[in-house]
Amino acid sequence: MAYGDNKNQTETKYGSCENCTYYIYDEEYEDYMCYVNMDEDEICQFMYHSARGCPYFRLYDEYGTVRKQN
Repeated sequence: MAYGDNKNQTETKYGSCENCTYYIYDEEYEDYMCYVNMDEDEICQFMYHSARGCPYFRLYDEYGTVRKQN
């Protein structure tokens, strides 16, 4: 499930959404979206308790694939 970008939630204690693996450009909406697979309860909890940060944040590491290939 994808949900739109909220400017107040782009910074988390784990890192910014721009550096997350799940933050992907959606050509249909012409904006970046978070593509973490969450159910409705998880989305509500995340939206109302965002001060703790995103528990799904994964640092986007474009060189990770290259390291595995070598």
